[in-house]
Amino acid sequence: MRTSLRTAAVLALAAATAALTGCAASAASADAAPATTIRVGYFDNVTHAPALVGIHDGLLQDALGKTKLQTTQFNAGPAEIEALSAGAIDAAYIGPSPAINSYLKSAGQSLRIVSGVATGGAALVVKSTITSPGQLRGKTIATPQLGNTQDVALRYWLTKQGLRTSLTGGGDVTVSPTDNAQALTLFQAGKIDGAWVPEPWVSRFVLDGNASVLVDETSLWPGGTFPTTVLAVSTAFLKAHPQTVKALVKGNADAVAALKDPATVGNDINAQLKTDTGKELPTGVLVRALDHVAFDTDPDAGAFPTLVAHANAVGLATKGSLKGLFDLTALNTVRSAAGQPAASAGGLG
Repeated sequence: MRTSLRTAAVLALAAATAALTGCAASAASADAAPATTIRVGYFDNVTHAPALVGIHDGLLQDALGKTKLQTTQFNAGPAEIEALSAGAIDAAYIGPSPAINSYLKSAGQSLRIVSGVATGGAALVVKSTITSPGQLRGKTIATPQLGNTQDVALRYWLTKQGLRTSLTGGGDVTVSPTDNAQALTLFQAGKIDGAWVPEPWVSRFVLDGNASVLVDETSLWPGGTFPTTVLAVSTAFLKAHPQTVKALVKGNADAVAALKDPATVGNDINAQLKTDTGKELPTGVLVRALDHVAFDTDPDAGAFPTLVAHANAVGLATKGSLKGLFDLTALNTVRSAAGQPAASAGGLG
């Protein structure tokens, strides 16, 4: 069952429900029974391919057993975090920046990151006539949503180029938080000059919009690796249903493993996209997108202090400690059973 979380009324009702059940969930023992249902949010992006494949192939549901899987699609992390915080979903495939912001704003109470999902797959795409950072002055660049992972990345990169932005618009470069599909339409119509987006939108801008890649984010990180998507769960749900969270982590790991099979992965991703949106990605877009994303259950925790520093530099971070952000207990049990080395919480467990 898939639901739509587009109205404040739905979120308000979910918040009220969470308020009534939160105490009981927090008090539950580690031996609590599996949940009857788990509600999981994700994006219809290639950077969330483990969710897409895990849902389509039944890998998540198989791992969850008798626990019913319900899913909801989002466009960007801040809206998904709002739903998670309101109790409207229990777990989220999400970018690291919204997860960090939620954790800090709640003084460490809102969520825990329980697994990695994807690295790479984000870039700044622009009109082909723009070939240097200086040419962005006076231009308008889109991001998926204010405060999402790509929004922070763009604003930080612009500051390093000596270009000012504003959280309310204006500055040397106007950053315009815009739905990815709408951003592509606006770009094709010549109404914006570029966008910092995740895959498959980078590839769609390049192949469908004749855009050029001005900055591949991999060039900005040591070793070319940076976290794009993680799996987070609400702290209350984790405390109430640790067995269910472990099952979800196992299902995600199974989906990540399935993504190593190039013969079937494209078809499975497209099948779920068609179910969700009614449309498939063109083969060229999908192939290009997958070539720029890597999938791993290791959340690359060592990068998170740097992400916080970037958000602080552009006025999009809350002060506080990341200690306790990660709970990789279930993940490392799953990784050990698969003969994989333990993932590190980078001192933030």
